[in-house]
Amino acid sequence: MPAPAETILILGGTAEANLLTERLRQARPEARIVLSLAGRTHAPALPAGVEVRIGGFGGAAGLAEYLGAEHVVWLVDATHPFAAGISRNAAEAAEIADVQRIALVRPPWEPVEGDRWTAADCLGTARDALPAGAKAFLALGRQHLAPFRLRPDIAFVVRMIEPPDPPLPFPAEVVLGRPEVDAAAEATLFARLAITHLVCRNSGGTASYAKIAAARHLSLPVVMIARAPEPPGPVVRTLDEALAVLGAASAA
Repeated sequence: MPAPAETILILGGTAEANLLTERLRQARPEARIVLSLAGRTHAPALPAGVEVRIGGFGGAAGLAEYLGAEHVVWLVDATHPFAAGISRNAAEAAEIADVQRIALVRPPWEPVEGDRWTAADCLGTARDALPAGAKAFLALGRQHLAPFRLRPDIAFVVRMIEPPDPPLPFPAEVVLGRPEVDAAAEATLFARLAITHLVCRNSGGTASYAKIAAARHLSLPVVMIARAPEPPGPVVRTLDEALAVLGAASAA
């Protein structure tokens, strides 16, 4: 009976996870690459020809069991920088199963000249930083909206990939679609909606930076929610660093 293929499990849900999966498939064709998604989006953007697993594992213990059952030799945590719970489970599971692990953590955004940022350490602080009468664009994701129901004095706009089901916890104008990659398009959207404030998390990366550049262009105040502490090491910052650790440096 042939030995099972060397398996690399990538905990994804980010653009970096998709790119890493594609490049690993090219550089390590002998390996089995599995991309794991939480399943919050019904039609996620996926790289072509990828083995995908949808849904949770049942905490650290469930993930550790999966790592052993599927002969995983590398666990790559390429989740969203704010997915702290998943990252904690990944670190614990890798230790339980004695599996090598790296975390791919993109650097946070830094303010530049022209930015008007107000720092917030949590959603509640961000909510309270908004002035009465504002029209705020919440670039946060469905699961992070509930605290803003306590501000009926503010008009909210929420962008979602799919229509909200169940309904949002407060009245809001919903813009359906993915974030624009072009800052001018984002600025046009903000101007059309008469946005006065942008609320977002410091996710880092290039995929969703256009909204930050658009706010700068329009001189809009941005309430920027800071990240929690990073997952335990080892941590890499770029795709090239991750590929080198995984023995695929030639793909860089």
